[in-house]
Order: sequence, then C-alpha cells, then structure tokens
Amino acid sequence: MFQRSYSLGDKATRLRQTSARQVHKFWLLIAIGITVAVISFSIGFFVSRASVFVEFLPTTVIGTGQQTDFPKIFEDNLTKQLWQIIKQGYLRADSADPQKMYYGALMGFVAGLGDPYTMFFDPDMTKEFEIEIKGTFTGIGAEVGLRDGQVTVIAPLPASPAEKVGLKPGDKIFSIDGKETLGMSLDEAIKLIRGKKGTIVKLLIIRDTKTPFEISIVRDDIKIKSTNWKMLDNNILYLAIHNFNGDTRNLLDEMLKKIDAATLKGIVLDLRNNPGGLLDASIDVASLWIDNKVVVQEKAADQKIINYETKGKAKLQNVKTIVLVNGGTASGAEILAGALQDYKIAKLVGEKTFGKGSVQTFLKLENGTALKMTIAEWLTPNGQQIDKIGIEPDNKVVLTDEDFKNNKDPQLEAAIKLFK
Repeated sequence: MFQRSYSLGDKATRLRQTSARQVHKFWLLIAIGITVAVISFSIGFFVSRASVFVEFLPTTVIGTGQQTDFPKIFEDNLTKQLWQIIKQGYLRADSADPQKMYYGALMGFVAGLGDPYTMFFDPDMTKEFEIEIKGTFTGIGAEVGLRDGQVTVIAPLPASPAEKVGLKPGDKIFSIDGKETLGMSLDEAIKLIRGKKGTIVKLLIIRDTKTPFEISIVRDDIKIKSTNWKMLDNNILYLAIHNFNGDTRNLLDEMLKKIDAATLKGIVLDLRNNPGGLLDASIDVASLWIDNKVVVQEKAADQKIINYETKGKAKLQNVKTIVLVNGGTASGAEILAGALQDYKIAKLVGEKTFGKGSVQTFLKLENGTALKMTIAEWLTPNGQQIDKIGIEPDNKVVLTDEDFKNNKDPQLEAAIKLFK
C-alpha cells in the first residue's frame, strides 16, 4: 500500500491530511452504490480496521484548483427515479436512511474505478483509520485484502492472535461467523471480524484449494513493535522487520549500538509477512546497506519519474546479507527487497512476494469524510514493476504447513547455509 509516507510518528511521517473543496453531491451515486457495492474496493487492512502500513504520499491539495468537466451521466434523473420507487414500494421504506445511502453511493462510485486500493471513507471510517494508523488497535492482528473478489490474508502480525492460531499468508476467508464473504466488500468483512477484546470470531479458511477448516480467534489489543533481532551461531545477526513504523529507525539504532558490525559473519534480514509501512522508515533501513543511491522510483500518471535515494552512512554495506521473503512480503518490504536485489547487495530466499507497489494519498473531504486514492506506482531501482507482479526470490524455498506445525523453518536454514 508503497505510498510516500510511512512513519506512524508525527515527526517521521510524510502523511499530509489535505482538504478538498466541497464534493458535488452526486445523487446518481446512490444508484451506483447500490449496483457496485459488491465490487472490491479496499486496500489490505489489518483486521482491526485500517492498514497501518499503507504508504501515503503527501501531495498538493487535489480538487481545489480548476474544475474538470462533469460527465452528463451524473446529471440525469435515474437516481431520483430510484429514490421514488424505493420510497413508494420498498418493504422497509420508512427505515431508509438517505445519509447512509448517500455515503454508500460514494463508496460505490469510487469502487467503480476497479482499484482495490482506492476508496471513500465515511466519517466513522475516517476516524477509525486516523486512530489506528497510530499503531495500536483491537482485532486479530492480520492484514487482509481482496484477491479475485475473495477476502484473503496478506500477513499475520508477529505474536498476534492470528499468528498464534496458525493463520497464514494466502489463506482465503470463506466465511466469518457463518456469513459467506464471496462478493463481500473488504470493509464489511473487516467490520465482521473486528469486535471487543476477549470475544471470539470464527473464520472458515480455505488453504491451497484443500478442504475448508474453521479457526476460532480471540480478539485482543494489537500493539506493534516493528523490529526484533538476535545473534545466531557463528556470529550471524538475525534481524526481523515486521513493518516500517515510526519506531523502526530508533530500534535499529539501538541494535547497532549493541553489535559490532565489523565482526559479523553475515545478516539474515527477515521481511516475511512484512506488509509495508512508512516510506521514510523503509528508506532509513535501505540506507544501512545502500550508499547514496536510488532505492525506489515513483512513476505518476503523467509518466514522470521521481527517484528516492538513500541517506547517511551505509553501516552494513560490507556485511554479507540474505533476505527472507514470502507471499506476505508487500509494499515497502518489497521496495527494500527489490533494491537490495537490484544492486546485488543481498540474495533473496523464500517465496514470491505479494506484489503491492502502488502509491496512495489520503485526502480529507467535507463532513469528516476522506478519500484514499492511488496516484502513482513504485518501481525498483532497475525499473522493475512490483504492483500485481511481485518479486521472485533468487533461491526459492517453500515453508509448508507441515514445517509450520513442526516449528521448522527451512527458509531460515537455507539462508544460514549460504554463509558457509
């Protein structure tokens, strides 16, 4: 979700909540919302609510300059006709809420773009999103998205309820507490999965086209610490980055004070199940290995390219590094992995990454609403597209269900062997 802003802290983030001129109240949108509501329209979200690690790009205010042409199709009488028909013949017409229908129509209107990362937020959704990008929320601790219209797990968070019960990247959520999810919007699915701390949600999971099975997960408070590290045998540093958060740089600085980089035999950089985060934080991490070079390219709708370079001293550039990736490695994590691979600084071990390389901006609108909108895409330093494609590892190693059950990690074992 890499968008140009990634730090959850006020100082590091580039997220700018801009305002836009009053949006035309397209009554036609009510009709659109009714017919398009089932279209997938949301980004990967932590099943608490918002994807904390969506990358946001600060932009100039959109919508406040010269007005674009207003398509005539939005000015016809169809919406008024539908409203009259509903009021006159709908079984529960007295309970029809015009405001709720209006916001639903706006969601459907944006959904008509067919972009799962662009969506309209009503006031409640906007408030929740702004609260939860701060890094603490209640849920099961997994990022989910829509793939082929099906709610799918992108990555469980480390030590989260989702990870503890064995939820894995790529798991398809067929039903939530008995309600089928096929054709369901991601936002609706998230609302069903969320709940009060201590309550249970039951998910029917399909994994690798095998027989569906049910998982019961106890909801809990989710607190995110972006990194952890430890020393392995033979003076190999194992560094896991779970997301690119406001605390990432500080945690890595603390780590560097406690180790002697010059004596390290190697580093295993674990980016598995890392759904992304703040661009600034990702560039900070890349700067430890890449010395004053482009780490990512941003390509906008006008085809212009903006290059983002690393900064500071590359303190780990002379340490042999192996990067672990899998289907849960997304967005900012793919940018880091792709840059290290392009410059041949590190080999990638594991499985193909998720393929999320688009850039979103977050625009505040009237009445507490907001629009999250795709405005560009990310490319690796060599110009490799990430979005919808992903990055292939240099050494493919699969971690099977059996490995997981037996607490085995053949991907980590393969990485360690490369230091011998």
